[in-house]
Amino acid sequence: MRRFLRLALIPLLLTGCGSNGSATAPSAPPPPPPPGAPPPPPGTGARPVLREIAQGLSFPVHLASPPGDARLFVVEKVGTVRIVKDGALVDTPFLDLSGDVSQGGEQGLLSIAFHPRYAENGRFFVYYTDRGGDIRIVERRVSNDPDRADPSPVRNVITVEHSEHSNHNGGLVVFGPDGKLYAGFGDGGAGGDPDENGQNLGTLLGSIVRLDVDAAQPYAAPSDNPFVDRSGARGEIWAYGVRNPWRFSFDRANGDFYLADVGQNEIEEVDAVRAAEAGGKNYGWDVMEGSSCFEPPEGCDRTGLTLPVTEYDNGDDGCSITGGFVYRGPALPDLQGTYFYSDFCTGFVRSFELSGTGAAGERSWADLEPGGNVTSFGEDAAGEIYVLTSNGGVFKIVPE
Repeated sequence: MRRFLRLALIPLLLTGCGSNGSATAPSAPPPPPPPGAPPPPPGTGARPVLREIAQGLSFPVHLASPPGDARLFVVEKVGTVRIVKDGALVDTPFLDLSGDVSQGGEQGLLSIAFHPRYAENGRFFVYYTDRGGDIRIVERRVSNDPDRADPSPVRNVITVEHSEHSNHNGGLVVFGPDGKLYAGFGDGGAGGDPDENGQNLGTLLGSIVRLDVDAAQPYAAPSDNPFVDRSGARGEIWAYGVRNPWRFSFDRANGDFYLADVGQNEIEEVDAVRAAEAGGKNYGWDVMEGSSCFEPPEGCDRTGLTLPVTEYDNGDDGCSITGGFVYRGPALPDLQGTYFYSDFCTGFVRSFELSGTGAAGERSWADLEPGGNVTSFGEDAAGEIYVLTSNGGVFKIVPE
C-alpha cells in the first residue's frame, strides 16, 4: 500500500528507493517447506466469488489466524485488533494500542503475527509506528481469556528509527515456514530514497529481516542469515533493495517467497523466488523501479539483482500494489498454487502461478473485486484467503 498520500479524501498507509552494498549475497539456507505437504485435491470447477464476513471495522489492514484456530484476528489501523468468531465480530477488541500508535497517513498498527506454538505459549507480535513515528515490533501474550490479550507488553523486540518521514513504513511481521520471524521495512520515506537506504546493508531500512525470537531476548540474528558474517552489514537482513514492502508471504505448501513492492511513480511489482533460492536476494531498489532503471535512469547495472516476475504501470492500472497469498485452502481446489494480489487505488484482483520462467496464467478476477480500496489480503488457519477494504469490509473468497 503506498500512494495513499496522493488521495486527499482517503487516510493512507504505505509508499516507498537505494545504493551502496549491491554485491551478490551468499545464498542463505532456505526455509524448509512444511513436512508432508499433501498433493492438491482434484478440481471441482466451482467459480470463486466473494462473501462478506464482517463490516464496520475501522480501516482494517491485516488479517491472520493462529495455527489451528478458527478465529480471524483483524488489525485496525487505528490501533486495535478485533476478532471474528463463529461468524460474528466480537464487540470488545482483543488488543487496544490506540494510545501507543501514531495516526499519520501510512502509520498505525499495521500487522500481527502469532507464534507457531501460540496454542501452547500464547505469544504474538505486533508491528506498529509509535507516537514518535518510529517502527516497533513488540511481543505480547494472550490473557486468561482467549479473546483478550494481556494489556502489558512482554518486551520490545526491535525499534527502527523512522521519525524523519511518515511514509514507507513497510508494515508486515510474519512467521516463516522455518519458525523464524520476518518483517519488512520501507526505505525510510520521502521519495526516491534520498538517504540511499535501499542498497545499504548497514541499515535495516529497505530490507526484509529474519529474526530468531526463541533463541535469545529480544532476538538473535540466525547464524545462517546471508549477511551475518559480512563486515558492515546488519546480520538481521535476509533480503534487501526494497522500497516499501507493504505485504509479502510464503507459500504454505513449499516455502516459496512472494513480495509485492510499492513503486515510485511508474511501476508496481511482484517478486517471487523459489524457497531454495530466497535468502540473500537484492530486489534492486533504487537502482531499479520494477524492471526499469531508476538511478541512473538509463544504463543501470543489473548484475546480481532479482527482477520482478510481473509488474504493472502506475497510473490507470493503479497506484499502490497490495500483495496477497498463494491459495492453498480446501474449498476451491482449482485455485491451488494461484497467487492473488490487488492495488489499493483501483481495487482490481489479479493472479498468476509461479512457473519455471516467471508468472504464468496471469488473469483478472472481476468477481473478486470488493469495491473500494483494497488494503490487504488475509489467510486463515486453513489456507482460505480474505480481502480487506479501507471502508471496513472483510470478504472471503468462496465457491459460488
